[in-house]
Amino acid sequence: MKKNRKSLRKIDDILEMPKEICSNEPKLTTIGFEELIIENYKGILEYEDYYIRINTFIGIININGFNLTLKKMTEDDLKVLGKIESIDIERKVE
Repeated sequence: MKKNRKSLRKIDDILEMPKEICSNEPKLTTIGFEELIIENYKGILEYEDYYIRINTFIGIININGFNLTLKKMTEDDLKVLGKIESIDIERKVE
């Protein structure tokens, strides 16, 4: 199985595919302190207007702030709006 993953990575490198497209790793994009887009997420664990926890394939993303809302959710990505104070990641231990 590891050999197969290595050969797929080499093909991705040759084709110059972005890492977030060919893997399950999340991509976080922040726009100022009021917008966060998360791609490649698995689910929403907790949702309050001051705290959101998002499950990903590599761990949990914690978002703290004020008046946080979830907008534009799809199977692949979601958008968080509000006054974002901090973002931290709990890495999954394998």
